[in-house]
Amino acid sequence: MLRMLIEEFLLFVLPFCLFAGYLVIRKRNPFDVEHWSGHLFWLSVVGMVLGIASFIYAGIVAPRHQGAFVPPHVEDGRLVPGQFNDRP
Repeated sequence: MLRMLIEEFLLFVLPFCLFAGYLVIRKRNPFDVEHWSGHLFWLSVVGMVLGIASFIYAGIVAPRHQGAFVPPHVEDGRLVPGQFNDRP
């Protein structure tokens, strides 16, 4: 779950990084506030849209298991990992 949240955060930050790269290419100072003031709202909106779209995409393509989950247990002294039964 932490990996997924970090990926969403990176997708949110992506438009800001791209805009900073654009400013560098245009030979402007990316640390100057005047270059960011008019674009900050739209960069935030685009970042949120990317993050939400990624959550929706992950929910659509995530693998679904139809059977019951059997939790990890010990059989004959060995640990058997949890798994899904194929039967519904």
